[in-house]
This record gives sequence, C-alpha cells and structure tokens, in this order.
Amino acid sequence: MMPGPFELIIILVIVLLIFGGKRLKNIGGDLGNAIKGFKKSMKDEPADQIDKKDDIAEAKIIKEETKQEK
Repeated sequence: MMPGPFELIIILVIVLLIFGGKRLKNIGGDLGNAIKGFKKSMKDEPADQIDKKDDIAEAKIIKEETKQEK
C-alpha cells in the first residue's frame, strides 16, 4: 500500500528536521554524482574488450623429466 500525499509531506518534514536542508542537499548531490559516475562507467566499458582473443596465449604442458625417471 503506497502512502498518500499527506503521509509523504509528513515524512518529508521529519526528514528535514532530522537532517536539515543543507545536509540533505549535500546527500542528494552526492547520490546524484554517484549515479552519474556509475552510468558513465557502464557506457565507457569497451565492448570489444570482451571479444578480444588476441590476448589469450596458447600454452602447452610439458612434462619435465626428473632424475628418478632416467
């Protein structure tokens, strides 16, 4: 059940009393910057980085002879 507009106003007043206007503004700004940074990092990730197969080196396991086997 969603709170109505009257309940939302009461909640907003309580939050303003607890945190204060300036502190609430700073919290909102920090949250907005965090969301922007997250979205930017998701866009900036190159898609071709996942499909690169040139970086994969082939490796062969070579059995090393020990002195006991000779």
